[in-house]
Amino acid sequence: MNVKINDNVLVITGKYAGKQGKVISTSPKNGTVVVQGINLHKKAKKARKANEVSQIVDIEAPIDVSNVMVVCDACDKPVRIKHSVIDGKKVRVCPKCGAVLDKAYGKPSKAAAKKEEPKKRVRKRAKKEEAAESGENE
Repeated sequence: MNVKINDNVLVITGKYAGKQGKVISTSPKNGTVVVQGINLHKKAKKARKANEVSQIVDIEAPIDVSNVMVVCDACDKPVRIKHSVIDGKKVRVCPKCGAVLDKAYGKPSKAAAKKEEPKKRVRKRAKKEEAAESGENE
């Protein structure tokens, strides 16, 4: 499945054809995606506590992944995903403009690679003794 969470997609068939939205969740096993603001269904929500109110809410229902296309951020066009290897990592690439579609992809920074060492604990008595010794030396 070439669609991932937080991808911007265009619905190409069905009742919501031509609308764009952000992918909220994916289900690779079922081959479906849930897109924000697309395929809305009404659901009755029952009050579970004394101070809650029963209501009818709109929820997004899943649609088949074959009915959506990923929209490239750089060229703003719906594209078929192309895979390529960059710096030893397999990434998703736009075949039209060559932009990398994986938002999490990036070279690891040196600061992130270097772990911060915990501060050394200094005993208070040691500081007082050093201060007393420096005062005697003067």
